[in-house]
Amino acid sequence: MAEKTVTAPLAQLTPEMTALKERFGDAIQPAEYEGIVIANDRLLEAAQAIRDDLGYDYLSSLTGVDYIDKGYFETVYHACSIARGGSPLVFKARTPRDANAAEIPSVVSIWGSAEFQEREAYDMFGIRYTGHPDLRRILTWEGFAGYPLRKDWKEAYYEQDHKPFDSRWPGGHHVPAEERVQFHDNVTVSPETFNVESFTPEAEQLLYTGIVPIPSSGNGHGLHTDSVVVNLGPQHPSTHGVFRLVVRLSGETVEDLRPVMGYLHRNHEKIGERNTFLQNMPFTDRLDYLCSMSNNFGYALAVEKLMNVKPPERTEYIRVIMAELTRVMNHLAFCGFLTNEMGAFFTPFIYAFEERELILDLFEMASGSRMMCNYFRFGGVARDVSDEFVQRLRHLVFERLPLKTDEMENLITTNEIVRARAIGVAVLPRAAAISLGAAGPLLRASGVPYDVRKAEPYSIYDRFDFDIVTGTHGDVYDRYLVRIGEIRQSIRILKQALEQLPAGEIQTGKKAYQTRVPAGQAYGRVEAPKGELGFYVVSDGSPNPYRYHVRATGFINLGSLATMARGGKLADAIIGLGSIDTTMGEVDR
Repeated sequence: MAEKTVTAPLAQLTPEMTALKERFGDAIQPAEYEGIVIANDRLLEAAQAIRDDLGYDYLSSLTGVDYIDKGYFETVYHACSIARGGSPLVFKARTPRDANAAEIPSVVSIWGSAEFQEREAYDMFGIRYTGHPDLRRILTWEGFAGYPLRKDWKEAYYEQDHKPFDSRWPGGHHVPAEERVQFHDNVTVSPETFNVESFTPEAEQLLYTGIVPIPSSGNGHGLHTDSVVVNLGPQHPSTHGVFRLVVRLSGETVEDLRPVMGYLHRNHEKIGERNTFLQNMPFTDRLDYLCSMSNNFGYALAVEKLMNVKPPERTEYIRVIMAELTRVMNHLAFCGFLTNEMGAFFTPFIYAFEERELILDLFEMASGSRMMCNYFRFGGVARDVSDEFVQRLRHLVFERLPLKTDEMENLITTNEIVRARAIGVAVLPRAAAISLGAAGPLLRASGVPYDVRKAEPYSIYDRFDFDIVTGTHGDVYDRYLVRIGEIRQSIRILKQALEQLPAGEIQTGKKAYQTRVPAGQAYGRVEAPKGELGFYVVSDGSPNPYRYHVRATGFINLGSLATMARGGKLADAIIGLGSIDTTMGEVDR
């Protein structure tokens, strides 16, 4: 960005932004490209008005940006209205780029979903959110050196700011990274100044400080119990990956719970800012690796907004087909995983994976890969689908999948063990689901009819007839029923897409290995199988993103787990975790 001298245009204020400016005066200013900038001393008051008076009760995304040449950090908020839908309201807050003075008021008291997201921004940028109830690192450890998404931070294996690296292309001679660094390893700390034997992790002290046992005289049922703290994970079969739960128990009753994540963190976003725009497409596959097609979709939408590119008609239908097949596959796998948590071991899981394999056959026919598909392109897809693909898809959609969904329901829905373990368990009330930023089936099971495909239709979803499936109680059983219902709705969409699938081109413009994206800012979001998946992308006109942020739905959904678990049994907390449906590659990034 230092090489650019382009003056960014100021955003056009919407009527709601104009109303805010009239109310708060000079504390509200138009931002570059989109949204408004709110002065820090009026941020909480303005945020309260945005939620209560304007109705933006759902904070979808919060992230930071380091504008090193301008001398400030920026926090970017995307707030949505559950009742009205539509595009998010974008507002921003800024703080000087200073090691000791980078502070912005926390909005956790207004939107609970800000808790994890502000901790992430603190972890990555060093922005301190004053008033935050638990401001600790969340993806790295407390002893981590520096703040990795700052523009002047360099990793141990650093080569250059942007790819392609000179050592690789063109005609470069690559030297293994281990041979280029001081300690021949991915570390920058000196063994002479750091003693692993005497080091006490500050993070552990901070973590346990807020969840220490409290004196207990019993569990209310005549049995004396002690309040103890128990760790589940990070290596535990019930934690769905390398994930840890710190739980305070009285007997087997959960008094409090804190998720601990980051064990798979590899700074996906820093890699994304080193990559070119197109190089990031296969990296999105590795987020929720069960749902690579949906990951591609969200990223493609964000960059296409910046490029002002619209894919051809045939491409739009192919994209929807791939996204809905992904939803069916994900939800069937969920049914298998959830019953595994309840003790069914692998029988339902194997039933579900048989259908998953058939869908992966189609992905392989289209993309050449079963899981890491790397299929979407800006303005198109990598290659067309064949007549054989369409024929196989017709058989699946019109014949096999409806019957297999019925079969899965017969196995699970009326099973007395499933009902006993799931009904009334890990309840998430409607108001809490909205405040905590729950998304996808987790949100809709709490009775909130919010689906990005309806709230802010993207691609060609406004052409299809389908319903939003909701629950009534917000428990584990409702989350299962919502996913079964969504499988049926996805089949409805797939049938319509097959009937309407047009012939034609699959790419707007000419395919190129390098993409020039105009300067600007864009947020692209899709209704992925696990919930809203968003990509916030800032371009400075160069071949590499200036800022690349992933709104990981599993990361934010885990913020609801403590609310769901308190007052229940430890075994129910495990089922509650399973009902969220997380993939740790996406959570940790």
